[in-house]
Amino acid sequence: MTQPKNTLNLPRRRFVQGLAAGGVVLGLAPMLASARSPVPATVTGHVPTLTGTEFDLVIDETPVNFTGKARMATTINGSIPGPTLRMREGDTVTIRVTNRLKEPTSIHWHGIILPFEMDGVPGISFAGIPPGETFTYRYTLEQSGSYWYHSHSGMQELTGMYGALIVDPADADSIKADREHVVVLSDWTDENPMRVFGKLKNQGDYYNFNQPTVADFFQDMSQAGLGAALEKRQMWNQMRMSPSDLADLSAETLTYLMNGTTPAGNWTGLFNPGERVRLRFINGAGNTFYDVRIPGLKLTVVQADGLNVAPVEVDEFRFGPGETYDVLVEPSAEAYTLFAQAMDRTGYARGTLATRKGLSAAVPPLDEPQSLTMTDMMGSMDHGTMSGMDHGAMNGTSNMHQGAMNGMAGMDHSAMGHGAMTGALAAASTEVRHARTEYGPSVDMRVDMPRTNLDDPGVGLRNNGRRVLTLADLRTPGGPMDPRPPEREIELHLTGNMERYTWSFDGVEFGGSTPIHLNYGERVRVILHNDTMMTHPMHLHGMWSELESPDGEFLCRRHTIPVQPAQRISFLVTADALGRWAWHCHLMFHMDAGMFRMVVVS
Repeated sequence: MTQPKNTLNLPRRRFVQGLAAGGVVLGLAPMLASARSPVPATVTGHVPTLTGTEFDLVIDETPVNFTGKARMATTINGSIPGPTLRMREGDTVTIRVTNRLKEPTSIHWHGIILPFEMDGVPGISFAGIPPGETFTYRYTLEQSGSYWYHSHSGMQELTGMYGALIVDPADADSIKADREHVVVLSDWTDENPMRVFGKLKNQGDYYNFNQPTVADFFQDMSQAGLGAALEKRQMWNQMRMSPSDLADLSAETLTYLMNGTTPAGNWTGLFNPGERVRLRFINGAGNTFYDVRIPGLKLTVVQADGLNVAPVEVDEFRFGPGETYDVLVEPSAEAYTLFAQAMDRTGYARGTLATRKGLSAAVPPLDEPQSLTMTDMMGSMDHGTMSGMDHGAMNGTSNMHQGAMNGMAGMDHSAMGHGAMTGALAAASTEVRHARTEYGPSVDMRVDMPRTNLDDPGVGLRNNGRRVLTLADLRTPGGPMDPRPPEREIELHLTGNMERYTWSFDGVEFGGSTPIHLNYGERVRVILHNDTMMTHPMHLHGMWSELESPDGEFLCRRHTIPVQPAQRISFLVTADALGRWAWHCHLMFHMDAGMFRMVVVS
């Protein structure tokens, strides 16, 4: 691809050919030499790797071209993704971040346990990094594994500001591999992200091109009869929802990237025959759940969210923004396709594992898109009269908003006898409590009969003939970090209104919410109840979330937990991190639309 004329003479800029060269800015070696760690960088699949204990990162704007149109991106040291930072457990690292943008910026170290002042969330843990200034992050690494970092300012993450962070164990790695590759999956839009957000606020399904059609109606009629087909269509119309609302954005505006490379660019990771290869998959997308498989290879999942898990062999796994999975593969042919299709099946990211450059394997067709069913809604919901509600009377504006935490999320269930429970949902699952703030214009659906199963791979992956990873498969060795039972429970409902494109906790967007307070050192059970028809990857900063089964069995330790539609899950948290922390959905537009809370540990 040739460079557009208007990019040839840009001062101090270089042009990224996303279709051909991935995320590395061409010809930028002089700039990188002055802006990197003192330890020389190496290149793995076009993305620089910086190692050591001191790092220098420069945030700037850089022209890119992923679709044939030149656009400006937000880059770290001039690349998309930013450099892979390689550190070692036990080391104290110093990271100097210089902001060359015209607006404030920040970096959040996703999944890293550190002092809250170093967490990098403007307005919560620090003030942000003003234009022209340098902020120094310094913290000691208490863990090892695959993590990542990204901006927590505005829409900068969606415009390219993210990268992998790998922490090697202090001792020998218990996961044995002959070679490894970091695989960062992300998404890109040529549109201004704020314009995209505005379109969603105006019409929540603007980018949904899988809406039910007349042909679908006739297919339903032929399979179930006219009455059932009419009843099905009427049900969805009454709820003012679409069974195809799997993703807010689609390939209509998104380009799906693997290590900053489009499918046409074909990122390639090399191996030698007979090697065991470790693939560190990181979902750095702003909006996309990916379903990942390598046709012809089994995937042995050995790590989730940076922590080792008991190995489990699968054909495929789904993960959302913020999640990471490490897998082992043993390739024997010359080339394999790394295939990561979007949940809504409108597009995919793709790369190749090969014995030499230039090889490729067959790219499978996209699976047929599947619609949400009553399985994803599970039971009766109070939604039929929402359109006729007096929202003005129900919505006590600020007074009602300020009461949200007192009305539900801050409810101390130990007073009800739940504190001594060893089973997470043994009693709680029999009673659904909706906060009074859920009865307002920000909520278009309430689930009264949630499901608690964790062995469901999710819509589009059920009974597809492949072995698909589920949350129920994951086991963190060694058991929970803290053997104490919870002292109390906190229940929160994930809520939204697709027509208004509002997302919230308990019907209250972040701007009207009050903080969730945890006492330092206490053990708390958190119950998340999804009252929406979308899957939300929920990320709690600063503390581990220890997922448990419906009967209270410890499963695994996570920093980001996907909650499926109409699903009720629980996890335990030990409030061992003083300070102010963020807790939010990691779908960027959901977070910005209000599904965000502050957690205060004191």
